[in-house]
Amino acid sequence: MRLSRIIMALTAGAAVVLAPTAAGAAAPQPAPDYPPQPPALTANRSTVHVGQPIVLTCTGFGPNETVDFDVSVAPLAASVPGQAPARRSDGSTVAMAAVAFPQQAPQHFTAETNAAGRCTVTYRPTEPGTYTFTATGRESGRTASVTVTVLPKKKPGGGGQLPVTGDSMGTPLKVGGGLVGAGAVLMLGSLVWRRRNRFGMGSPR
Repeated sequence: MRLSRIIMALTAGAAVVLAPTAAGAAAPQPAPDYPPQPPALTANRSTVHVGQPIVLTCTGFGPNETVDFDVSVAPLAASVPGQAPARRSDGSTVAMAAVAFPQQAPQHFTAETNAAGRCTVTYRPTEPGTYTFTATGRESGRTASVTVTVLPKKKPGGGGQLPVTGDSMGTPLKVGGGLVGAGAVLMLGSLVWRRRNRFGMGSPR
């Protein structure tokens, strides 16, 4: 009888000691606190031509939220990167200035993110300029922007060389000067020939 009481007392004591450990093991552990991914907006190319698609990708926004895109357009600078220089008739080159277009009113469109806060949209520019795209999440308030340079539309078969009309009279003037010189030589030759014939064929008095 005394032995059974001792066994029961030991069992009860072990239960009391092991109860907090079991409760702690059964309780769910809190998830680690990772910092949120910063919002970002990227474009597939930094420079395109009018009519070529621009693929915009946003990341780090809220899951399944609406993202507003605002587009502002500024005129191109005086020199256009990637523009081939014009060539004169004498072989020299001259830098071409870009045509400045009036600034457009900002454009607007929207896109929906997926569960990971990511979205992809395609945009086609209609005129040259410096395009700034700004994405803003409606629920999260996160924002990001990217800038793309849009060059004038490519001309088929242009070969990258542009004519310069200011030097177009150079070749005709050179040809005309050569013709005038040749005419003067022929006229002098004709006068010499006539003079020789006149004195050579005349009878002495």
